Amino acid sequence: MIHFNRKYFGLAVLLFIIEVLIALFLHDRIIRPYFGDLLVVILIYSAVKSFLNISIWKASIFVLLFSFLIETLQYFHIVKVLGLQHSKIANIVIGSSFHWIDLVAYVVGIALVLLIEMKIAKVD
Repeated sequence: MIHFNRKYFGLAVLLFIIEVLIALFLHDRIIRPYFGDLLVVILIYSAVKSFLNISIWKASIFVLLFSFLIETLQYFHIVKVLGLQHSKIANIVIGSSFHWIDLVAYVVGIALVLLIEMKIAKVD
């Protein structure tokens, strides 16, 4: 089950760099909040597939549920509950505000993953 996949790892690193650049340099109302959320599920998916040899569907469902869990924890102000409200890193990584539209961005991101993975699977 544990298996290192260089391609997924490389994609995860690339997406992480893109996410950091978005967080540091973009302060708009579209790319950072929505495209960033869409990309983050692809990043997490790639990270999971980097180390675990599990099916596309299992990884996708896990990542989507994990993302929903984090967003739900944001609803309950988990950063503040944990006493990390003054930590910039905690606020960026965990997030500090709940938005319903983020759930939609996660679903779109996972749908994109599934679409690409299924297309690649048919080519191989």
